[in-house]
Amino acid sequence: MPPGLAPLTISARAMERVRGRSSPPQSWYLDLGLIADYVGSARRYHHTAPVAMVFALHAGLGALLDEGLEAAWARHRAVGDALQGALPDLGFRLFAEEGRRLPQLTSAWLPEGVEDAGVRRALLDRFGIEVGGGLGELAGEGLAHRPHGPRGPGALGGGAARRVG
Repeated sequence: MPPGLAPLTISARAMERVRGRSSPPQSWYLDLGLIADYVGSARRYHHTAPVAMVFALHAGLGALLDEGLEAAWARHRAVGDALQGALPDLGFRLFAEEGRRLPQLTSAWLPEGVEDAGVRRALLDRFGIEVGGGLGELAGEGLAHRPHGPRGPGALGGGAARRVG
């Protein structure tokens, strides 16, 4: 899924609730009634469609079909398991408890004394891996990694996570 693109599906019953609102939406950006008029038969203008992102979604779905859903799920699981297995050995504490972790998103607390920006810069410079930092109250306290694309089990999960330590 290209960043910035957010497909949404709602039921007919939910759309009835949208249309029957007693007060207007707080934001034009997520006014589902206006958006429905844009994509529906009225074709009322709401925004300029992100054409490049729609083509990127098409290409990504084609790659997913080529790989196969089961293989893609297995790849995500292998990378997530490898990363989540390696980080505690390097002093990181995983944010989500066992049984509630997602293979496609790993968040971890930084080891004591490790500086957030330095670790993220080293990962990017040495391995070409971009890792997000904590937000809000967690800024400077942790990292989040989403292994995007078909990088295989050797992405951050295997070799790079051990080499960074």
